[in-house]
Amino acid sequence: MNLNQLNVTEISGIGESKREVLQELGIVSVMDLLEYLPFRYDNHQLKDLADVKHEERATIEGKVHSEPSLRYFPRKKSKLSIRVLIGRYLITAVFFNQPYLKKQLTPGQTVTLTGKWDAHKMTMTVNDIKFGIQPQDESIDPVYPVKGEMSVKQVRRLIKMGFGQYGDQVEEVLPVSTRDAYKLWPRSKALYSLHFPQSFEHLKQARRRMVYEEFLLFQLKMQMFRKINREQSAGETLNFKEEDVQKFISSLPFPLTGAQGRVTGEILNDMSSPYRMNRLLQGDVGSGKTVVAAIALYAAIASGTQGALMVPTEILAEQHFQSLGQLLGPHGLTVELLTSSVKGKRRADILSRLAAGEVDVLIGTHALIQDEVEFFKLGLVITDEQHRFGVKQRRVLREKGQSPDVLFMTATPIPRTLAISVFGDMDVSVIDEMPAGRKAIETYWAKHHMLDRVLGFVQKELDQGRQAYVICPLIEESDKLDVQNAIDVHAQLQQYFQQYNVGLMHGRLHSLEKEEVMREFAENRCHVLVSTTVVEVGVNVPNATIMVIYDAERFGLSQLHQLRGRVGRGSDQSYCILIADPKSEEGKERMRIMTETSDGFVLSEKDLELRGPGDFFGNKQSGLPDFRIADIVHDYRVLEVARNDASKLVNSKAFYTDDSYALLRDYLKQTGAFSSERLD
Repeated sequence: MNLNQLNVTEISGIGESKREVLQELGIVSVMDLLEYLPFRYDNHQLKDLADVKHEERATIEGKVHSEPSLRYFPRKKSKLSIRVLIGRYLITAVFFNQPYLKKQLTPGQTVTLTGKWDAHKMTMTVNDIKFGIQPQDESIDPVYPVKGEMSVKQVRRLIKMGFGQYGDQVEEVLPVSTRDAYKLWPRSKALYSLHFPQSFEHLKQARRRMVYEEFLLFQLKMQMFRKINREQSAGETLNFKEEDVQKFISSLPFPLTGAQGRVTGEILNDMSSPYRMNRLLQGDVGSGKTVVAAIALYAAIASGTQGALMVPTEILAEQHFQSLGQLLGPHGLTVELLTSSVKGKRRADILSRLAAGEVDVLIGTHALIQDEVEFFKLGLVITDEQHRFGVKQRRVLREKGQSPDVLFMTATPIPRTLAISVFGDMDVSVIDEMPAGRKAIETYWAKHHMLDRVLGFVQKELDQGRQAYVICPLIEESDKLDVQNAIDVHAQLQQYFQQYNVGLMHGRLHSLEKEEVMREFAENRCHVLVSTTVVEVGVNVPNATIMVIYDAERFGLSQLHQLRGRVGRGSDQSYCILIADPKSEEGKERMRIMTETSDGFVLSEKDLELRGPGDFFGNKQSGLPDFRIADIVHDYRVLEVARNDASKLVNSKAFYTDDSYALLRDYLKQTGAFSSERLD
């Protein structure tokens, strides 16, 4: 019997009215109900108050020390306060909207309280109270998300009824061999124990089983996409001579770092294979991704094909045009630039030569994906800061050739756990080493009252001919947030630095206006650039040596690191100054970490731990899988095991024939993985 297809009303005691309420919770089938998991567990084991952390939920036992005090508020709201002696601590217990407790609480009475502890105010906000001395058993209460007329107790009761009737019919998806290898519980037992744990050890084993299953199913889907994409995208093997590429590498003005050499080898192996390359190249700001891109482009051209590099802004395209022209030009390769600013005869000339195969490398913005742009034989497509382009834009560029190799580049260090999750169908290369001789950016944390000292320091750098960025979290003043905004700061700094040109850039400017502001800054016609975070992925201005970030606690570590990477690009010492008065411990921790490390990958992992995966990419990113129980931050070791297992399975013959894998195959069919139904 398929419990996914069995309506929840088949459970005795669930009629039409309950069905409607359950449907609001997303519960339609019997299996939906059995898999409706708690979002937390309340531990009713008694704790010593000395061991309870600030804002932790806990259960404590003590004696009522005073008469209750009851206050009423509008709309029948109430607050009841009472002093309770817990060991040697005298605390305040607060009960909201439970006025009836006033008659039940008397001095000297033993009570067991469960609630949230405020260590600063020595107060517990109580949500559960028991009278008298309670038996010391291991009490774990699951808490479910509920709404409307449904209570947590009702949900538990319905789930218990569901297991009583259908628990023995829960289908097992993992083969016996896998369960035995990792000593995993059967699915029905694990699910039941997540709802009704007998102990924390039981809960741990049940969760361990379900986390592995969730990761394995997700990774099977990713690995199947990857396998089918490889098989269906038999790219053209690029036949370049290895010694020619090595000669080009030897001709570079500086030796490759070990990391650059490693990722170059991975990319060249992909390009010479019969499959289309689909690789993500991660490298911190200044790690030398452009040089790796130049080597890949050289190899593509040496094999008789053309290369394309698409970047998000005109000024970035111009900088790549200059740097790649300097690297590839001396070897007789033709590099051209195509942006919306290239018009008329010049544009027509580039397009005709491109179609005739006389242009080796074309660098540009979205202009590259316009219909009239035709390549003679496109072999390699590179997109820089690939998250700035939509799926369709990347696909259009790819379709300009016959299954060309594709290399995505990003300066946003993505934690390994997220890379495995979100980019599981791509190969990932990481440049995790900086070129020798590069000066580390000195980072300082200053409070707002130290602003005059900070601006005095900026003045000294400007007087020596340097430039500075000043970043603000908002464009203009907000009623809701007490933070600095770019428009006000720009006006203030124009007064402070009267002999210098202070520019302003923010997201409401038209793209051409933004380009012009950045061009002025790049050409040292603007000396101080006040901006919102739109400058985050931007340009190479070696003369800029100072990055000042107002209200720095409002940014995540990865974003702060990206902003810091705008300076430190020249031979002069550069500085990043974080102006912040963080009120939370997390905010203080972020400032401390920023001043102590400049490794983007370390920072990205810390950011993931502090803020969680949803905030890492931002709410608009839809690439993150929505796991019910697994946590990609804390369960990353299981994620890696599941990924390796999934890869072995989809590449084995047994997976497609053995009966023990039938349910896993069914799952993949349902998700459309076998037909590779995925956007990108």
